[in-house]
Amino acid sequence: MTIAAENLSIGYRDRLVGSGVSISLREGESLALLGPNGGGKTTLLKTLLGLLPPRKGEVTLNGKALSAISIRERARRIGYVPQVHTGTFAFTVETVVLMGRTAYGSLFAKPGKEDFAVAAKMLARLGISHLAQRSYTEISGGERQLVLLARALAQEPRFVVLDEPTASLDFGNQGKVMREIEALAGAGLGVLFTTHDPNHALRTAHRVCLLREGAIVAEGKTSDVLTRENLEALYGAKVLPVIDSRQVAFLPG
Repeated sequence: MTIAAENLSIGYRDRLVGSGVSISLREGESLALLGPNGGGKTTLLKTLLGLLPPRKGEVTLNGKALSAISIRERARRIGYVPQVHTGTFAFTVETVVLMGRTAYGSLFAKPGKEDFAVAAKMLARLGISHLAQRSYTEISGGERQLVLLARALAQEPRFVVLDEPTASLDFGNQGKVMREIEALAGAGLGVLFTTHDPNHALRTAHRVCLLREGAIVAEGKTSDVLTRENLEALYGAKVLPVIDSRQVAFLPG
């Protein structure tokens, strides 16, 4: 199964963010999307998810137009972890994760034993079972990010899309999320994530896509794309790679 788009234009009613974007993600691979702030990363993700309509072109899921697939069916195929989410109601963490199970039943249906079992499994997978009965509005931003990942995994999707999943996480939990991305791809899921840290992409992604001003400037195998020259062109800043074995770079996890 593949999510794909070719010659896609993205943006909003009053503003075109990018054009000529071609991208694809297969099951069993992880793809990192890097680029400066305002470069169109989140807009592209929302378009690939069907949350924003394309300004031009079409997003397909296994060859079928995403717009022709029901929202519930999309939820069974694609899980989404947004960059920022502020809870309004004081739901328990367990209830928030159970919301991922609505793809398999009515929005107002009472969760069944299987739903509770899946939710418990995902909480345990991310090491946050102890938060199950805590109020979602009272836990830290980093903990919320892990809860949202558990909710997405509770959908049991074939693809997971994460918008800057480590942005609000401490050093240890960054490592936990990056290991989870590796595990998901290893289990056969397709994973697309945005990041500002090239080291995360080097460690985890099979492929990398560099996006600047709404256009893809480089795409391909991680080791081929993440070069000093490409990163300097992408961010407009000097990049100093560590090439002296006497120096140490600390990465989480």
